[in-house]
Amino acid sequence: MNAYYQAGVALFRRSLALARAEIATLAILLVIAGGSWTFVELAEEVREGSTAAFDRAIILALRNPANLSDPLGPRWFEEMMRDVTALGSTFFITLSAVLVVVYLLMIRKRGAALMVLFSVAGGTLLSFSLKRVFERSRPDLVPHGAEVYTASFPSGHATLSAVTFLTLGVLLTRLEPKRRLKVFFLAVSVGLTLIVGGSRIYLGVHWPTDILAGWALGSAWAMFVWLVALWLQRRGEVEQSVDADVDDGDAPARR
Repeated sequence: MNAYYQAGVALFRRSLALARAEIATLAILLVIAGGSWTFVELAEEVREGSTAAFDRAIILALRNPANLSDPLGPRWFEEMMRDVTALGSTFFITLSAVLVVVYLLMIRKRGAALMVLFSVAGGTLLSFSLKRVFERSRPDLVPHGAEVYTASFPSGHATLSAVTFLTLGVLLTRLEPKRRLKVFFLAVSVGLTLIVGGSRIYLGVHWPTDILAGWALGSAWAMFVWLVALWLQRRGEVEQSVDADVDDGDAPARR
C-alpha cells in the first residue's frame, strides 16, 4: 500500500511540474507576442506622427512652465535622475553582463553564461540597428539633462535595461528555490527597468514613445532568449536550474 502511495505522490509531483512548465512557457510566449505587437504598433504610429501630441504633453508636464530648462522637483532629485539613468548606459550594462558571465563560468553554469551573453549582445545589436532604421530626432522641446549621441527611437537605455535586468532577474528566479526571493528578484528587475526608462523622459533626452518601444522590444527579446534556453534545457543541452519552490527555511538549492 505504501509503495502505491509513494508512486501516486511521485506521479502527482511530475504532473504538477509539467503543468507549471507549460504555464510558464505560455506566459513567456504571451510576453513575446505582446512586446513585439506593441513595438510594431508604436513604430507605425511614430512614423505617421500620430504620437506627437502625446509625447509633447508628457515632456512638458515634467517641466516648470515658466522655465522649460528646469525639470519639476528639487535639484537633488534631478541629480539623482542622472545617476539612475547611468544604470542603463552601454558601459554599465556591458560591465554588468561581463561580470555576471565570468561568475557563471566560475560556478560552471556555462549554459546560463551563454544565455546572458547572447541576450545582452543580441539586444544591443538589435537596439542600435533599429535606431539606424528609424533615425528619429531627439526631443527639441527642452534642454537635455544628459549627453546623447544616437537616434531616439527606440530608446537604447530602455531596451538594454529591460534586456539585461529582466534576463538576470529571471535567471536568479531559476537558481533560487525560495518563492519569496523569486518574487523579490523579479520585482527588482522590473523596478530598475522602469526607473531607468522614466529617467530618460525626465531628463528630456527621449520621447515617451521611445521608452515604451524600448521596454516592449527589450522585454520581448529577453523572453525570447529565455524561451530558447528552456527549450535547450529540456533537450538536455544545457544544465538544469532549480525548479522547486520553497517558502521558507534554509534547504539547500539543488544545483
